[in-house]
Amino acid sequence: MTNAVAGPIRIAIVDDQQLVRAGFRMVIDSQPDMSVEVEASDGEQALRELARVPVDVVLMDVQMPNLDGIEATRRLTALEHSPKVVVLTTFDNDEYVVAAISAGASGFLLKDAQPEDLLAALRTVYRGDAVIAARSTRRLLQHVGPMLAGASTVERPQLPDDLTPREVEVLAAMAHGLSNTEIAEKLFVSEATVKTHVGRVLAKTGSRDRVQAVVFAYQTGLVQPEDLLGG
Repeated sequence: MTNAVAGPIRIAIVDDQQLVRAGFRMVIDSQPDMSVEVEASDGEQALRELARVPVDVVLMDVQMPNLDGIEATRRLTALEHSPKVVVLTTFDNDEYVVAAISAGASGFLLKDAQPEDLLAALRTVYRGDAVIAARSTRRLLQHVGPMLAGASTVERPQLPDDLTPREVEVLAAMAHGLSNTEIAEKLFVSEATVKTHVGRVLAKTGSRDRVQAVVFAYQTGLVQPEDLLGG
């Protein structure tokens, strides 16, 4: 991602359904600060195109022919100057969402999300945050929570000893899908203070971004899937 370079947010849309790509393109290209630079119908085509045309954010479907979105995400995020990846999903393939997040995706978005949610997600990821607090994502967390909790197949990780009680509170709030603004209101602190806590949580848990920290919170058992019911 190249926030330092002035200009519109460069977007790639990767989905095997042409109508889906056309719909997303119509919404994105209506914005003066965004531009669709790449379209691809599968992971292989996406990797080829993105090797030629740099973008900032990739909207990535997970179920595609030839090379699926999970492996494509893994390869993209392994690059030195990798774009951010937002996974496109539906409620019937939650297990793919967990795999894609583990592969390095910075968030996930329902395919039937409202246009304003899509645009907000793209801007959020471009700024360096993860898409974890949108209304659709919060509902999706209720579905993927149980799988996140069981995602550690070897040994359940432990919370780092150097996490302060306040940082544990912040991590739990992140795992419940709260934004920095909402966490600040909940804890009666400034948003700047929350950002500082979030940065320390990411560093101490070894998380690449907010989404990875949420996965970690579920794997440690800090947050239980049932905590999200009715949230």
